[in-house]
Amino acid sequence: MNSIETLPAAEPTAYYPSPLREFWSAFRRNKGALGGLIFMVLLVACALFAPALAPYNPSEQFRDFLLTPPAWQEGGTVQFILGTDELGRDMLSRLIHGARLSLLIGLASVVFSLLPGILLGLLAGFSPTRLGPFIMRLMDIMLALPSLLLAVAIVAILGPGLINTIFAIAIVSLPSYVRLTRAAVMTELNRDYVTASKLAGAGTLRLMFISVLPNCMAPLIVQATLSFSSAILDAAALGFLGLGVQPPTPEWGTMLASARDYIERAWWVVSLPGLAILLSVLAINLFGDGLRDALDPKLKNAA
Repeated sequence: MNSIETLPAAEPTAYYPSPLREFWSAFRRNKGALGGLIFMVLLVACALFAPALAPYNPSEQFRDFLLTPPAWQEGGTVQFILGTDELGRDMLSRLIHGARLSLLIGLASVVFSLLPGILLGLLAGFSPTRLGPFIMRLMDIMLALPSLLLAVAIVAILGPGLINTIFAIAIVSLPSYVRLTRAAVMTELNRDYVTASKLAGAGTLRLMFISVLPNCMAPLIVQATLSFSSAILDAAALGFLGLGVQPPTPEWGTMLASARDYIERAWWVVSLPGLAILLSVLAINLFGDGLRDALDPKLKNAA
């Protein structure tokens, strides 16, 4: 009788989650970051579909409804759910369109500061004896000046307006990206894979953009997210000072500036734009904190 040979049991295959799945698993543990992400998605949706969501044109004036209170307050009407401003313009429509402009300023200023900041940081890190000292001393001079004061000076030179506001905020945010990129590059240059790339004959540009830069992106992404909220605050501050976006364009800081004379008799014209700025900045900061925790291996292991 032939004996039946038993085959050894196959070892279970190890399961390795994808990087995206691992990131999402770490990110969703932070409930505050998840709430910030949900609010940001709603805010971006309002900005993208502002013409369809806004009940009225943000510049349309209803002369018979000057400083009308919100619908839930005595004297309010459901025609204007959040009331009207001093010129009879619908507050809800202006807040929705203001979200579009504030997000545009934040995104554009982050892009215009992130790209040159990465380039200057790479140059400073790869040339620590020649270009590095000059670039970093220039960044130190910029950091020695208060950011808002520097932005005000730049806008005063260039003139008020949307484009000049974006450039001013981008210039103010530049030193943080340069310093962060340089620090990350100096750390990565001591890694074995960089030495191996050099021995394989990789040139300086290939080392910069192919080997080193991808490994420096995690802290830069977090910094860009947090700078987004700072850009919204700076844009609102410049608009409040009359140096940012000019009226009648609906921008939250400009809305605050034009409504400050009515703070005692019409609280909603000041409180609602301020509340929009507060919630937006809070949501972005919470999202940035969650992003930092999810992208940092040390924090993920600690969790």
